[in-house]
Amino acid sequence: MSIDTPALPSSTTRPPAVAPTPSGWQRAGQAMSFRNASAVYLLVLLFAVFSIWEPSTFLTAQTWRLLLDNQAISAIAAVGLVLPLSAGVVDLAIGSEVGVGAILVAWLLAHARLPIPVAVVLCLLAGAAIGVTVTLLVVRARISSFIATLAMSSVLIALIDWISGSEQILDLGTHFQDLATGQLFGITYPVYLLAGLSLAVWWLLDRTALGRRVHATGGNLDAARLAGVRTSRIILFTTVGCGIIAALAGILASSQLATGDPTISTSYLLPAFAATFLGSTQFTGGRFNVGGTLIAVAVLAVGVEGLDLAGAPIWLPDLFDGVALLLAVGFTQAQRPPGARTAAIRRSLRLGRAAP
Repeated sequence: MSIDTPALPSSTTRPPAVAPTPSGWQRAGQAMSFRNASAVYLLVLLFAVFSIWEPSTFLTAQTWRLLLDNQAISAIAAVGLVLPLSAGVVDLAIGSEVGVGAILVAWLLAHARLPIPVAVVLCLLAGAAIGVTVTLLVVRARISSFIATLAMSSVLIALIDWISGSEQILDLGTHFQDLATGQLFGITYPVYLLAGLSLAVWWLLDRTALGRRVHATGGNLDAARLAGVRTSRIILFTTVGCGIIAALAGILASSQLATGDPTISTSYLLPAFAATFLGSTQFTGGRFNVGGTLIAVAVLAVGVEGLDLAGAPIWLPDLFDGVALLLAVGFTQAQRPPGARTAAIRRSLRLGRAAP
């Protein structure tokens, strides 16, 4: 009679191999690789080129102070655009939203004679109302965001012309101009507003559960809905947030110009999209993010300013922004594997039919 004994583990059995944890230097090297931070290297290159090309004007403190002041408002609009793009909503009305904020605050101050705080609050509420309208078109009417916001942009331009009579609105008051031209430690207020908004949007998208739901909605609308994400509320939150931030940018634009200009809408559309799409290729591998957007704004601003100082033709800055947008979108698609690109195309085709 034999007694079965349990088999002892073989001495040759080895635990599964564990991948080594990358060191801090290795993680830093990966984060700053050309693939993840190409805009940083492009910024350095542009700085070097224009420093050699136009050293007498490009390297002056006055040039950089003006560059920072002039680009702060465009950067605010771009940061606002990060919100709906992260949720999968292509907001082509961003420029017109800025224009509505600019012309409405001018009309309220010059014609309605309202106090500055009241006029500012009403303009921010108008921006929120635009965001609600976009959500209704996308969610309830089931119109793709591309078409809905393109149509909304045309409606808003008509609204701007109606409010202004297609003419500039003057006599806004010196105190209102201080909103955009007042300084603290030699830096104008819009720069501080940009820093605060950028920090808030970054923290919201990258450090909160709400931000994870926003990215989930933008990554795959159907999967996010099946996972329990209330995608309609997420889209509402992002479009309203974008509308409010765009209206704020418009208010600051009128304050900086000391006039309500009905033609400024187009000057914010292309730079905002170029910055956000170029920024999406930085640091996060194709995901819209605040840090990359700010770096992209700096690249575009330095490029345009350098060309202006070098005496480039007036049409060259627009060409620069357009080429940057094309390259950014192309690079973003190249970063995705073929399967991801196919899935993105399918989601785009379903966008007009699927209601969150």
